[in-house]
Order: sequence, then structure tokens, then C-alpha cells
Amino acid sequence: MNKTVIIILTLFLLAGCKNNRNQAKRIAVAEVGNIVLYYDEMPKLIQRGVNEADSAALFQNYINKWAKRQLLLRKAEDNLSPELRDEIAKQLEETRSNLVIYQYQRQMILEKLDTVLTDEELENYYASNENSFILNSNIVKALFIKLPLEAPDLNRIKLLARSNDQNDLQQLESYCYQFAEKFDDFNEEWVPMDRLSVELQQNIENEENFLKRNTFFETTDSTAVFLVSIRDYRLRSSLAPFEYVKDDIKRIIWNTRRFEFLQSLENGIYNEALKRNSFKIY
Repeated sequence: MNKTVIIILTLFLLAGCKNNRNQAKRIAVAEVGNIVLYYDEMPKLIQRGVNEADSAALFQNYINKWAKRQLLLRKAEDNLSPELRDEIAKQLEETRSNLVIYQYQRQMILEKLDTVLTDEELENYYASNENSFILNSNIVKALFIKLPLEAPDLNRIKLLARSNDQNDLQQLESYCYQFAEKFDDFNEEWVPMDRLSVELQQNIENEENFLKRNTFFETTDSTAVFLVSIRDYRLRSSLAPFEYVKDDIKRIIWNTRRFEFLQSLENGIYNEALKRNSFKIY
């Protein structure tokens, strides 16, 4: 039997042997200098259905890669200049400090930062900062339908698509589930006009004129009929609807709270240290 296969099988046996306290002695697999690779540090390389030779090859390949990396690391460490070693040490310490601070800040945010935002707070922010919510693109509330050319009762469907009556819309939805290639009301939310252009597979040259002149639009290609019912629209350079920017306002307020909380946390720690004479400035 191949020597590597024997080693791998031996590792499996040893890994499965634990004492009554469920504590197994760590099994060394490879060593470079004083750095040891243990069996429990290796990824789960064995899958069901993989034969012994392939399993052994996977383990051997991982061990070889590990050894090459460790040997390269040793060579690099032995040949770096003292200046570069010092620079690396500074970078490592800076990275460690940043990571420790970040995790502490994150913990404090999770424990103490108030993340509840009321609709009243969001609306007040919107009303006080209207100039920050001017649209830079045209947006619509719309209904989009794509039907095969041979779909039945097209004239009736066009009438239903124009309607705002709930019964008509239910009939339209039922019909579209049967025959439409696509039926989308965009969750009755505002969407950029560009979204409709993509669905229609054509550019709309003058969106402003299009929206002012059309509440219903129909076009065809060689295989399908495209129907668009415009329920509402807002033009670029006008004030965005509150619903359209509501999530943006949430992020703005939350980020502001987060920044102020972290500033307060930092200043509180600093002031407490001043009271306790925990640091000196020379």
C-alpha cells in the first residue's frame, strides 16, 4: 500500500480514538522549524465516495502547500532588513489596535445605541431638509405587462390595465398569471423611469414629454405586446416623494446617530481618564 495512504489511514484511526474524557491528543502532520501543522487544523478534505488514493492526494497536496508557504515565510523573515521588520511590526500593531477598537465600538453600538426610528421623526427630517431630496431622474408608479401577440382578449386587457378599480385589477392579475410573459407593478412603489425603458427594450427620447402626454402606452415587436399604465410620476428637479427617499432618510439618521454615539463614547472615555489621571501629556 502507498506510504501516504498508510499515513492518512493512520491519521483517521488516531483522530477517532479519544479517551473517556473526550479529549484527544493533537496529531502532528508536518513541521517546519518550530511551526507544527496539526491534523485538527486541516480543512475537511474527505468526502463520501472519494477513494483512499484520492483522499491521500488531497491531504498530501494541502500539506505541500502549507510547507511551501511556511518555508517561504521563514526565508522572507531571515532576509528582510531590520527597517522592514520594524515597519511590518508597526503595521501589525496598528491593524490589531484598529480591530480591537472596531469590535469594542460594534459591541457598544449593539448594546446601547437606540436604533428605533419613528415615522414622525423621518417625516420631520424630510420636511426640514427638502433641498436634499430633489430628484435627479424621472420616477414613476406604473404597471408593466408583456404579452404574446397571440394572447386572447387583448382589447379587454388594455381596458383593464387602464382601470384603477380593484375588481378590474384582480381580473387583470388573474389573466396575466395565465398568459403574460411578464406582469409587474413594482410593488406599487416608485421606480426610475429608466426601469421602464429597460422593460420596454427601447429608449424613450424625451421622458418628460412622454410622461406628460401618456397615462397608457402600448408598443409591439415581432413576438410580443408591451403595455404600460402610468399611475403617477414625478419629474427630475422636483421634490422626491417621501416614500421614495424614506430608506435614505433612515440611513442618514442612523449614520448620524452612530457617529454622534461613537464621538460621545470616545469623549467619555477621554474625560473619565482625565478625572482619574490615567494618562499624562508631557
